[in-house]
Amino acid sequence: MFKVKKRALLLIAGIVWLAAGVNVARLGILSYFAIEQQWYWYALSVVIFLLFGAMFFRMSQKHTKRIVGYKEERQPFWRFFDLKAYIIMAVMMGGGIGLRAAGVFPDAFVAFFYTGLGCALALAGVLFLRSFLMYGAIQSDQ
Repeated sequence: MFKVKKRALLLIAGIVWLAAGVNVARLGILSYFAIEQQWYWYALSVVIFLLFGAMFFRMSQKHTKRIVGYKEERQPFWRFFDLKAYIIMAVMMGGGIGLRAAGVFPDAFVAFFYTGLGCALALAGVLFLRSFLMYGAIQSDQ
């Protein structure tokens, strides 16, 4: 009923990750306006981006390989993630929203961490969209 082609799963993943990344980065950038501007906050954003970017790069490759490797061409639309990814996403979102709403994180932390994390998430979305566009080449590599 809610099945889509494997290639569409890459598009869905790209849209979800890009939207999440843009929203998280937006929160971080807005928090930069609430703190004293210091060069090291920007440097910390870059460090966070590099750390999470490397992790999300490997994750996007793993999920792309899993999606392309499905035996049946049509899959339920929610299979762009596996169970472990959904759990990680729920914990990250729930933890981030809950701790931020509770005022646990100061604006400076939100500024550098959310900006770096959001940009890394958005990059993962771009990588999934790239896989969607290059699906034929990726499929023949498998």
